[in-house]
Amino acid sequence: MDNTPRLATASNEIGSLYIELVKKCVADLMYEHSELVPVVPHGLVRHLIARLLARRGLQIVRRSPVDPETRLNGSHWPLVAHTMIGKSRLDNLQDCIKDVLISDVPGDLIETGVWRGGATIFMRAILRTFGVTDRKVWVADSFEGVPPPDPVKYPRDYGDEHHTVASLAVSLEEVMANFARYGLLDDQVQFLKGWFRDTLPRAPIDKVAVMRLDGDMYESTMDAFTSLYPRLSVGGYVIIDDYGAVPACKRAVHDFRQGNRIEDALMPIDWTGVYWKRSQ
Repeated sequence: MDNTPRLATASNEIGSLYIELVKKCVADLMYEHSELVPVVPHGLVRHLIARLLARRGLQIVRRSPVDPETRLNGSHWPLVAHTMIGKSRLDNLQDCIKDVLISDVPGDLIETGVWRGGATIFMRAILRTFGVTDRKVWVADSFEGVPPPDPVKYPRDYGDEHHTVASLAVSLEEVMANFARYGLLDDQVQFLKGWFRDTLPRAPIDKVAVMRLDGDMYESTMDAFTSLYPRLSVGGYVIIDDYGAVPACKRAVHDFRQGNRIEDALMPIDWTGVYWKRSQ
């Protein structure tokens, strides 16, 4: 008796379960009854205690009921998750990668602005599931946070304060360790450390199939567009994380599309994420 169809079906089911498991892990969706959230200290004594703990890399937290909607749409910054983009944007990322693999659209996968690495870990997990060995996942980040705004060159970034948010600065070593925890740190994962304006133009990437931009600012978004879009294959995808959340990012998207006469439909993912498929 030939068991090939049954084995193929079982393999597909196991692969789907694995992808869903990784998705839930990177977004901290496994334990939905409660989550840890930072405690905002009130009063002089509590502020002093919080400062002393912070010097040791510690902070005061409490358990809080989970709001399913925020988990779905990624509208909060989780304390322990490896990504903050939420399930809807992870589902979109999965759909885009699956489409380029099935359609054999040439190119690698890249995210610009990775935080703790969760979305790129998810990218690598999908490639592993499909048995893809000839594509790389590029992990592009300063690993030092967001650059201070340059309002002279980029007026849209005037007053931007992302560079003051210490929690956005996640080290390269921590992100690599997160990949290793999933057993996904290998030579198909390549790290680009530095500001996008310095690393992306000279990155040894021939073609891109999926480019996911999560740089928050006008400058970071435009730097990624300028360097990566010319390498994006027809049939490939552009995904922008901060379109709805950061007005400067939204402006960069429209300026780039207008300047390059891009008419492909801009599709919503959730309250902030959008994407389009390159047609020409």
